[in-house]
Order: sequence, then C-alpha cells, then structure tokens
Amino acid sequence: MPRAYGLARLRGVEDDELTRLLTNERHPRSGRYSARWMVDNAMGPNPVWLAESLTDVMPLEPGMRVLDMGCGKALTSIFLAREFDVRVWATDLWIDPAENWSRIEEADLRGRVHPVHAEAHALPFEEGFFDALVSIDAYHYFGTDDLYLGYYAQFVKPGGLIGMVVPGLAEEPPSYPPAHLSPYWKWDFCSFHSPDWWRRHWEKTGQVAVDLADRLPRGWEDWLHWNDVCDRDYGEPREDAEMLRADAGRLLGFTRVVARRR
Repeated sequence: MPRAYGLARLRGVEDDELTRLLTNERHPRSGRYSARWMVDNAMGPNPVWLAESLTDVMPLEPGMRVLDMGCGKALTSIFLAREFDVRVWATDLWIDPAENWSRIEEADLRGRVHPVHAEAHALPFEEGFFDALVSIDAYHYFGTDDLYLGYYAQFVKPGGLIGMVVPGLAEEPPSYPPAHLSPYWKWDFCSFHSPDWWRRHWEKTGQVAVDLADRLPRGWEDWLHWNDVCDRDYGEPREDAEMLRADAGRLLGFTRVVARRR
C-alpha cells in the first residue's frame, strides 16, 4: 500500500514553500487547508483534491448524512463536513478510529464527523440511513465484485447519491500490462478501469441510475504534481511519478462516477 509521508523525519520542504507548491486553481476549496496537514497524512494521491473534484459534480446539502467509505485518515471526511455542513461517518478498515478521532477533534468537528472501524462487506449501518455515499481513492479495492454495489447501495435512501473517484484508465487496454507501462505495472492495478467500464458495471445491476461517469480533467497532472512535491518533501523518489511521467496522460488518471439509488 502507499506509504504515509512526513512521519518521524526531518521535513524537506518548508511549510510556506509547500503551500505555494500545492496551491491549485482547480481546487480552490482545498486551498483553505494546510498543505503540511495534507502531505503528512497522505496515503496516496491528494484525497482533498479528489473530494473537491467529486463534489464539483455531486451536490451535497447542509444536514445530509454522508458515508465516507474508505476514508483513510479522515481528511476527506473533515473536508466534507466543513465545506458542506454535512454529518459524516468516516469509515475505514486500515486506520484506527482513535487516530482519526484525534484529527477530528483538532478540526473542531466533534459531533459532525464520526469515526467508524469497519470492513466494506460488513458495514454496521441500517438500510437507507444515509443521504449520500462517498468513496475517495478506495472503492476499487472492494467494489469491482459484480455483487458489491447491490450490498453497498442499500445504505443510502432511495434516490440518494452514490459517488466515487478512483484511479482509472482512459480505456480498457487490449492486454495487461499495457506495453508502455510494463516496467511499472503492479498486479493490483487490474482494479483500474475506464469510466465506460464503471458505468456498465453499476448500471447492469439495476440498482442505480448513473448520472455521470467521466475521466477527471487533468487528473493525471495533479497526481504527478502531488507525487513530485511529496517526494521532494520526503527526500526519496518513487516509481509512481516515473510511471505517470512515462504515461503522460495517455492511459492513467482518475475515474469519477455519480449515481442515484433507484
């Protein structure tokens, strides 16, 4: 799994410089959050940028109950609660909820963000409890199963929103690994799919109506820039940036999907 940056080390980039490097005009809401906070709690691509990109096309109203599935270190949950005045259940398997609770308290969001420890196939919620289900850089770990959406969708009320952003492909390659990415390809990248694949994957269940399935505009550029900045701060380059630079937007990026429960 991607490692967290910024722990138990000397910081390589001063905070003011980090803020400058990570100011992104496509994500103005994200600019209200500490760049150091985002880098030190990262577990992969910038989750706050991705959450903002999803909410650009997925309307959230004040007072909504939102499931943030696979929330990681709850950065996305904090962002959603603060920006849209919603109540968020920050649910993750890998991160201790006590650790997330510390970040929630620091953000002064007690009572608005609720940390939950749960596996994606054993969620402790009642049917129809949520107004919206959100998943940022996580759904591909558990949701490629043909039957999963039927289980997952039951937790949102009829007509409720289901949205995700995940690493994806512009199109399904004719073979794996794609030839130009073979030096970098890891076996679990087989969970990366195109917007058309995800649309069919969700619509064939009959459980949802897909409103949008697209490729995040300039998503690969944001992913590469984020990796370059984090690698500079950490002081050690990773293969991810090399892979994205070699691909140059030809195949890799992010898939964004928004649907409603029938």
